[in-house]
Amino acid sequence: MSTVLYMQTDKNIRVNHTDVCLQDVAALSCSDPHVLARMQALKICTIREEQYGRYPVAVSDVLKKIQKEDPSVEVTHIGEPNFILTFESAGDKSRWKSMIKVIFVCLVTFFGTAFSIMTFNTDVDLPGLFENIYESFTGMPYTGITILEISYSIGIGLGAVFFFNHFGKRKITQDPTPMEVEMRTYEDSVDTTIIEQQERKSQGQS
Repeated sequence: MSTVLYMQTDKNIRVNHTDVCLQDVAALSCSDPHVLARMQALKICTIREEQYGRYPVAVSDVLKKIQKEDPSVEVTHIGEPNFILTFESAGDKSRWKSMIKVIFVCLVTFFGTAFSIMTFNTDVDLPGLFENIYESFTGMPYTGITILEISYSIGIGLGAVFFFNHFGKRKITQDPTPMEVEMRTYEDSVDTTIIEQQERKSQGQS
C-alpha cells in the first residue's frame, strides 16, 4: 500500500547552505512519520559555495528523486511546476553592509525625488502660476512666500505619505504599500523569466 506525501512549493525559495534537502524547498505532510522524516532529509542538490545566485528547479526532477528514494511513496504536489532556488551566503548579511545600502538608497531616493519635483515645478512655471493666482485673488503684490507655497509644500509631503501608505515603521492601513507591490511584481517577473529561459535552453538541447 502506497503512502501519500503532500508537497507544497513556492515560486522562489531561499537557502544559505550548500546541501539542499527536500524540507528546505517544500512544505511536507504525511500520515507516516517515518516516511516524512526520511523525505525531509532527502538531498535535492548540492551547490558550490562560490556559486551564489538563482537556479531554476523543475518539480519533475524532485519527484524523480523521491520515487528513486522510495517507490512506494505517492506524491501529491501543490504549487508551481517549476521554482527558483535562490542561494545566498550567510556571511553576506552583515549589519554594516545593510545599513550602508539602506543609507545609499535613501540618499538616492531623496535627492532624485527632490530633483524631479524641482524639474516639474520649473517645467510648468509653478512660481509664475502661484504669482498669478495670488495677485488675482488678493489684489496684493506677490512676495514669493505665501499660503500657496506653504500649502503646496505640506501637500506634497502628506500626499507622499498617503500614497505610499507608510511612514517610518508604521502603515496607515494594512494593505501592502505601492513599493511592496512593485517589488513583488518585479520579483515575480524575474522568476518567470529565469524559468522560461531555462525551459528554452532545455528545449534547444533536446
